[in-house]
Amino acid sequence: MTRGSVEISLAELAARVRKRAAGHTGRFVLGIAGPPGAGKSTLARGVRDELNLAAGTGIAEVAPMDGFHLTNAQLRAAGNLVRKGEPDTFDAGGYVELLRTLRASAPGVEVPWPTYDREIHEPVPGGVVFDRQTIVVTEGNYLLLDDGDTTGWSAVRPLLDETWYLDVPRPIIEQRLIRRHMRGGRTMEAARTKVAQSDLPNAGLVERTRTTADLVLRKSGRHYRIC
Repeated sequence: MTRGSVEISLAELAARVRKRAAGHTGRFVLGIAGPPGAGKSTLARGVRDELNLAAGTGIAEVAPMDGFHLTNAQLRAAGNLVRKGEPDTFDAGGYVELLRTLRASAPGVEVPWPTYDREIHEPVPGGVVFDRQTIVVTEGNYLLLDDGDTTGWSAVRPLLDETWYLDVPRPIIEQRLIRRHMRGGRTMEAARTKVAQSDLPNAGLVERTRTTADLVLRKSGRHYRIC
C-alpha cells in the first residue's frame, strides 16, 4: 500500500453510499466510471449486493451503460462496426433520457433498463427492470466525459449524485481486454489489434476524466484503495 492511501472494503463502500443516500429525495444515483477492462461491472455488482445484504431487501440495482451500445446492424450500416466501443458508437442521448426517467420515477414505478450480452455482442432491451429500488448504481466508460456535447456524454455528470473512478494500470487493462476479446471469438492477433487500435485509445480518453470523480479507487486484493 502506498503512503497516504487508505484501503476500504466493499461493505464500507456500500455504507458510504447508504449514508449519502439517506434522506435523499427520489432515487440516489451512484456513477462508476473507468477505462474498459477496469472491473467496473464487478465493483458495481459488489456494491449493489452489499447494499441489499445490509438492508435485508433489494434497495439497489445496477444500470449498465453498455446496454446503450448501438446494435451491430446500426454500426455496420454506418461503417462504424470496427470502431465499436468509442463514445459515438453508443446511444448517449438514450442513456441520458432513461437515467433522467429513472431519477424522476418514484420507487414502485417499473422502469426497464437495457443490458448487454457479451455472448451475442448485442444490447438486450429491458434486461433489468427497476421497481422499488431507491439506489441506482450505473457504470460505464464515459460517465464523466465532457466532450462539449459532441456525442451527448456531457449531460450525464449532473445526473449523478456521487461519482467514483476505478483506476487500473494500463498493462493490466491490456491483458484483460485481450482475454475478453478472445473469449468473444477473436483470434489472439485480432484481439491485440482491437485493443491497440480502439480500446487503449478509448482508455486514454477516459483516463483524462479521472480528476473529476468524487472518489478514485484501485483494486487491492479483496479490498479497494482510495487513491
